[in-house]
Amino acid sequence: MTGKTHIMGGIAASLAFAQITNYEPVLLLGAGAVGAVIPDICHGGSKIGRAFPVVSKIINICFGHRTFTHSLIFLILTALLFNAFLPNEAISAGLLAGMASHLLLDMATKKGIKLFFPFKITVRLPLTTKTGSTVEYVVFAALSLLSVYFGMAAFGFYY
Repeated sequence: MTGKTHIMGGIAASLAFAQITNYEPVLLLGAGAVGAVIPDICHGGSKIGRAFPVVSKIINICFGHRTFTHSLIFLILTALLFNAFLPNEAISAGLLAGMASHLLLDMATKKGIKLFFPFKITVRLPLTTKTGSTVEYVVFAALSLLSVYFGMAAFGFYY
């Protein structure tokens, strides 16, 4: 999936999470958008990879793309780090919701992810698409609509 689809996925996931928590929706939304790009730190051409090229290069050399940073172990380790060093639970939760949405969206691509890294098992959803395809644009549109829907509820607009 492209960066914009991941960001929209992070926004939708964090606003959906806001429906079941008492966390501040604005914090969840912002953190969800940021968290949605974190797993692609392993790819030098990604939004976050271009922002942190040295870190991106090191991670890519050590692990490759869609392996460690797209795994449950990475999600758990970052959750522990966020818990230890981020004073605001809403920000931590939003970051994790965005990261989880990233993994789910990449599982919907033909390449899949190594969710159980270090095991070499590739995990894909039953229906997959190619990054940048028309289907991805439909997914982006659906995530946009979900973001509006959940955002209206999170910010007190009732429909």
